[in-house]
Amino acid sequence: MGQEIERKFLLKNDGWRALAQGTLYRQGYLNSAKERTVRIRSIGERAFLTIKGITTGATRAEYEYPIPLEDCNAMLDTLAEKPVIEKKRYKIRQGDLTWEIDEFFGDNAGLIVAEVELQSEDQAFGKPEWLGAEVTADPRYFNSNLVKHPYTKWQTR
Repeated sequence: MGQEIERKFLLKNDGWRALAQGTLYRQGYLNSAKERTVRIRSIGERAFLTIKGITTGATRAEYEYPIPLEDCNAMLDTLAEKPVIEKKRYKIRQGDLTWEIDEFFGDNAGLIVAEVELQSEDQAFGKPEWLGAEVTADPRYFNSNLVKHPYTKWQTR
């Protein structure tokens, strides 16, 4: 079984910006129920179908498969829940870990989060100086929830 163990953080400054180039992502959900999400995503010229289970702590089941880019774009345009999430992802390697920083656009403009995938929930790791508060357990920051409740429409942040 595929599994994802991920921790998510806000950022407290822009110290990360000089460390990486970003790649444009477009993603949408065919199902965004918390028990199971079905996502389609384009990353440059590649595309993927991803199925994820419910999150328990920082862990959830995850299965991902490549799909034709043309199929992905068609599904994003015609089948995906709206708004489609558009973001630029920056990858920063620190030690044995890769931090992924997502800068959102469109209905989620202004939101920037950093994620790190771990081998276990209790894995120790160094925190970069630009890392802010942890939001792993806050469902508002799940990409699937940003479709239903975009960041620009939050009353309090």
